[in-house]
Amino acid sequence: MNETMSCRRGALLDTWSGHDWQDGVQVESLDDLCNLTVCTENSTYEITLIAAHSGEVLVRGGRFFEELTPARLAGSSLGGSFLKVRGIYVGFNMEINLDGRSIITSRVRSISIKI
Repeated sequence: MNETMSCRRGALLDTWSGHDWQDGVQVESLDDLCNLTVCTENSTYEITLIAAHSGEVLVRGGRFFEELTPARLAGSSLGGSFLKVRGIYVGFNMEINLDGRSIITSRVRSISIKI
């Protein structure tokens, strides 16, 4: 029996490992209390790093974060099964954990860092 199985490009290890990881930031490389503005296709997020090494943040923006809300930045993904832990990258979706739920944003368009 011959079967063809398809999956999203973001779920392939070759896609993930071949990415150059240049257009973004790993939050653990930043200082605590650093402020980020992340524009996605649908929203703008204001993020303050509370504990950069663990991804603990205050976030405001989008429909889930109308006011500054404590959350954890899990990282970025392409909608597949791989996650760039505590990373925010242009072209990827941010994943933010809030009260046991994973909030997945639209694709990131730009990131600005206010140190």
